[in-house]
Amino acid sequence: MQRKAYVPGVALLVVLVAGCSSGSGTDGATTDSKAGVPKAAAAPPGRYRTLPEPCRAVNKGVLKDMLPGAAELPDDQKAKAYAGAAELTYDTDRRVGCRWKDEAPDAVRRLYVDFERVVSYDPAVSDDDRAKAVYGKKESAAKLPAAPKDGGKDTRPGGSGTSKSGTPSGTPSSSGTGKSGTPSGTPSGKPSAGLHVQSQAASPATPPASPPASSGPPATTPDGLKPRILTGLGDAAYLDDALTASGSAAQRRTVTVVFRTSNVIVTVEYTEQPSSPGATAPDSQELQEKTQALAAKLAELFGD
Repeated sequence: MQRKAYVPGVALLVVLVAGCSSGSGTDGATTDSKAGVPKAAAAPPGRYRTLPEPCRAVNKGVLKDMLPGAAELPDDQKAKAYAGAAELTYDTDRRVGCRWKDEAPDAVRRLYVDFERVVSYDPAVSDDDRAKAVYGKKESAAKLPAAPKDGGKDTRPGGSGTSKSGTPSGTPSSSGTGKSGTPSGTPSGKPSAGLHVQSQAASPATPPASPPASSGPPATTPDGLKPRILTGLGDAAYLDDALTASGSAAQRRTVTVVFRTSNVIVTVEYTEQPSSPGATAPDSQELQEKTQALAAKLAELFGD
């Protein structure tokens, strides 16, 4: 009796054809085999994949303005002072920073620049959205005063916005960083940030002069210069201004500007502390103008 031939490959081919005919269609969309619903596309990556070299991000002209004492140093020490010291980081594509220190006869000044590239490891959350959350925590931690009800706002150096007090928000171009400037003096009618000690030439009817700034309460910051949200700088920005004293040391003022551009967060911190314990507190407006001007210059590195 003749036996019927059996070809295993034919049976397998039939199964494959049947499987393809019941597949996901011809449009190439990916479907969930259980629910039959197209899967959500992964969130887009951030705009920036690398970071600038921080110690080279600040040009020498800006450093001369913000670290004036370095100009009096011997050439080898001067070059080292302007070069800065890079922060130790383990992933320079994610975070980099640089610090400068200036010990002049009148004061000690410090400058710090930090670049942080935020990456989201959640495929449903974009790098930009993750950066917004990180920036939001920094802004909340700064505990900025409530915005004025009249809608007053501040802009980056060169902007036209002013606060309610009339304090210009621009920065003089003499620092080599702003695009346009405004006078660097303190607005009339507003006390200087450093005016904590009364004049010694007071008339007899005037109360005695206050003790040196370091032995009394910290000098106050004028209303138009208090910590605040900034506009016109990156996608979001704020400025913080802190005046502190430690024991018999002179009051130290630190101005910080933080801004976000896409998935990168930039921090600029500028500190000044007079060498003499009884010296007047550093001027708030001067430090703020220099810090904002540098922040605006750094924003240009990212096309903002």
